[in-house]
Amino acid sequence: MTNQFPFPQGQQGPPFGMPGMPPSGQFPGQGQFPGQFPGQGQFPGQFPGQGQFPGQQSPEGNAPTSPPPSFVPQQSVSAFAVDPGSIRGCLFRNTFIWLRNGNSFWFFPTFVGRQSVAGFRWTGRRWTYYGTDLNRISSFQCF
Repeated sequence: MTNQFPFPQGQQGPPFGMPGMPPSGQFPGQGQFPGQFPGQGQFPGQFPGQGQFPGQQSPEGNAPTSPPPSFVPQQSVSAFAVDPGSIRGCLFRNTFIWLRNGNSFWFFPTFVGRQSVAGFRWTGRRWTYYGTDLNRISSFQCF
C-alpha cells in the first residue's frame, strides 16, 4: 500500500460519501468566483464601495432641520455625574447642556453611550456634530 495524501491515486474525493459533501470534494458554491463564495465581502443591501454597515447612517442624516428654541432655560444644579439612562430620554430632542467648565449650549443628542453622548451642537448660526464625556456635563434639560 502506498502512503498518498490526501486520497489514494485516481480518487478525487473521500472513499465514502460524507453527508452534505458532493463526491468531487468541492464545497457547494465554490468555484463560481476564484477563492470566493457568492456574496462574500458584502452585507445585504450594500452596494460595492459603500463603507457602512446595514442601518448605519452618516451623522448629518440625523441633524435637526430648524434652529433650537430662542430662550435659555434656568439651570438645575446636579452634584453627581450625568447617568446615561437619564440623558437617553433626550435623544432626538432639543436639549440645553451646562458643562462643568461653565459653557452652556443647545444640543440635539443622537447617540448615548456608557460614558459619552454625541449629537449636534448649536453654534448660534448652524448645527455642528459634537460629542463629549458624560462626566463633563454638569446638568441638562430637554424640551
